[in-house]
Amino acid sequence: MLVEPEFIWRPIEGGRIEGFAVSAHPEINSKIEQFLKANKRTRTFKQAVEYNSVPVMLDKASFRKSYVMARDRLLLSGASGNRVINRYCWDNQEAGIDADPRLTDFFASSSKGNAGKEIPLFSGLLDPDIPFAIECRNTFNYYHFITESLSQLTVLDGLEFQGDIFFHFPNQEEKQKPFATAFVEALFPEYAGRVFFERAPKDYARVLTAYDLVGGHFQAPDADVAGIEKLLPADIIENGGELSRPMLAMNSVNSSLLALRTRALKAIEGGDFDHLPKRFFVGRDERQSRARHLEGEDLLFEHLEMFGFEYVVFESLSPLEQVAIMARAEVMISYHGAGFTNMLFANPQTYVIEIGTLQTAQIRWSDFWPLAHASRCKYINFFGDLKHENPLLEPDFSTDGILPGSLSVDAIGQIMAFVVTLLGHYPELKTVKNVASLATQMLRVGGAVQAIGLLEKHSDLLSQSLRLCILKADCHKELGEPKSELLALDMAHKVDPTRWQTLVRMIWCANSCDRPQVIRWAVARLKIDFPQRHDAFLSNHAWVRYVA
Repeated sequence: MLVEPEFIWRPIEGGRIEGFAVSAHPEINSKIEQFLKANKRTRTFKQAVEYNSVPVMLDKASFRKSYVMARDRLLLSGASGNRVINRYCWDNQEAGIDADPRLTDFFASSSKGNAGKEIPLFSGLLDPDIPFAIECRNTFNYYHFITESLSQLTVLDGLEFQGDIFFHFPNQEEKQKPFATAFVEALFPEYAGRVFFERAPKDYARVLTAYDLVGGHFQAPDADVAGIEKLLPADIIENGGELSRPMLAMNSVNSSLLALRTRALKAIEGGDFDHLPKRFFVGRDERQSRARHLEGEDLLFEHLEMFGFEYVVFESLSPLEQVAIMARAEVMISYHGAGFTNMLFANPQTYVIEIGTLQTAQIRWSDFWPLAHASRCKYINFFGDLKHENPLLEPDFSTDGILPGSLSVDAIGQIMAFVVTLLGHYPELKTVKNVASLATQMLRVGGAVQAIGLLEKHSDLLSQSLRLCILKADCHKELGEPKSELLALDMAHKVDPTRWQTLVRMIWCANSCDRPQVIRWAVARLKIDFPQRHDAFLSNHAWVRYVA
């Protein structure tokens, strides 16, 4: 390492990530909802984490197709390290060998053997002509280039680096897209004339590169990663499960990605971007991306347009415009694709809405989680249907690839109800079920204020529904408004006085906003209507006796 890292990993405030099922088929909705519940229960950290990246010196380095070697050893760094491990598992699987036990034993042995050790610091004089090299999965996929390759350049910040920079890629030169050089020039102008794109393989006697410390998580001494287990999902902790590489990848953000975001936002400071919309739907330029159109896109946009949305193609914008449009955005909507890479530049109040399918939920959704955590935005997915003659198909990615999505008229209605409610335009709904569903979505995505507005617009239903009253109480609790929460709970008790849980919650809420008279009333009511619950509650919470 050229510099001592300030930290290896640390917890951070991440984004708010939610998903909703909008398939036209009950059996697909059921599968989507089962996936979403399992994902939250078994794969989602209690808090996102940041893992550090550092500049390192490699001896006898070799940049190959999507991986790097040093002294004939594979470098497990970031996404390229994960690809190496995946390839190892796939190759062994084809040979009929279960590679997981081998990997588990290897990493456990490495971790034990590394106890008390540290990555050595470079102590010599840095040759001003030494190059800096970056491995690229390719130079035509926007997501991989921006998140995995371009971000590595940020580890040079503060080093006064004087050498040349090389991006090494495996694809044919004619497949290289102009966005790669355009983003380098826009976000790293200080390296003008010193950045080169060269095909792999390329060997170096000595070279600088970036090392993502998350790549060594499972080889690190226990002391270096201690504490991260406390952030694992409750089901994993309770059932003795273990942290996996995919789980760590989806819940962690690399410091170089955060540094790229900071650099990009600084680059647009003082710029005039008033011509860019704040509400927009992102389409595709087929000349620069694989066509994967959404069935129902035209009808969806017709409705969005009525609420001030504009149609945007990212490829038609300059790099700084792409940064600025996301930094200023209120709501971005699009169907699944690499354009969601730009979520990295969103502001924490931005709602980034992706339309996907059960397939994208299962194999691609988590890829974008680090970007949402980096920007701390609200990343919302609506999972609809496949655009296929058999919409109940469960495609095989290895043979079918990513299939385009399809939205039914009803799905478009659900998405539009969500969007317009976010914007403060509350739709008129006919049933408690529909009001409760939409208000719950609002609450889950951080829109408690909009949920309250929706509930109050349907005051006739609210005054007759325990479910809606409790939802309103939950919204006020989310906003830290205990007095309003207490009023909603009182309404809930009037609607259904047979529910003892409402009285208990009223006691706790009244205590938080210093309403002893309400506590006394609720305790007395509990004693009359639910004597057993009353006795159990007081035996476990002695403080209530002194108030009541």
